[in-house]
Amino acid sequence: MLTLGLDTTAGTASAAILADEKLLCEYTLNSGNTHSQTLLPMIENMLGLLGKKPSDIDLYVCAAGPGSFTGVRIGAATVKGLAEPFGTPCVPVSALEALAQNLVGYEGILCPAMNARRQQVYTAMFESNGIGISRICEDQAMAVEELAVHLQDMKKPVYFTGDGYDLVSGLTERVTPERLRYQSAASVALCGYQTYMNADDKTSYTAQALLPTYLRKPQAQREREARMQCEN
Repeated sequence: MLTLGLDTTAGTASAAILADEKLLCEYTLNSGNTHSQTLLPMIENMLGLLGKKPSDIDLYVCAAGPGSFTGVRIGAATVKGLAEPFGTPCVPVSALEALAQNLVGYEGILCPAMNARRQQVYTAMFESNGIGISRICEDQAMAVEELAVHLQDMKKPVYFTGDGYDLVSGLTERVTPERLRYQSAASVALCGYQTYMNADDKTSYTAQALLPTYLRKPQAQREREARMQCEN
C-alpha cells in the first residue's frame, strides 16, 4: 500500500510516501516559505522521482491539527483535493501524536509541545517502550507553567519535541536532537497507515469526512470577543 502523508501544522512543511511501513521518500522544508507555495511542488517532485501519479496513492494522511490555523487548513485542503477525484481514503492524525512518533526509539514519557503563543503550548503525553507508543492524555492547549505541574511527578525520563521545544526544554534534563524536533510527514504517514489498517470500519475515512482539528478559537475571534466583552 502506498501512503502519502503531509504535515503543515507548523513552520516546517513535510511530505512523505511510504510503501506499507517502509519510507520511500520524504521531503522536508524549513525555509520560512508559505506552505501554499511549496507543498504541491514537493508532492509533484516526490511522485515524479518515484514514477508515480496521484491515482497510484492508496491512502492519504494529513496532520489535521492542532497547530497553525492556516497551516492546518492548507494540509487538509491539499489532501482532500488530491484524494477526492479518485475516492482515495483519507486519514487525519494528531500532529502531536506524529511528533511523539519521531521519538519512538526513546524509552520514557514523550511530550510533544507546539508553540501556541503567549507562553502556551499544544501538548499531549505518550509513553514509549522503545518500540511503540501509547497515549497517556488527550491533546490540549495549556500554559507552560501548567505543563510543568503535570510533569513534576513523572517517574520516567521525559523527552520533548516540537517547535515549542525551547519553551519547555528546561523542564527536563533530557536533550532531544534538533532533527527530531521538526514535523515529519513520515511519522504522520506511519500513524495514519497503522490507524487505517487497524480500523474495523475503513469506509469512514473519506475526503469529505476529513476535518481540521482546532483546540482553541482563532486569535482574531478571541480578540473580537474580548473587545465585545469590554464594550458590554
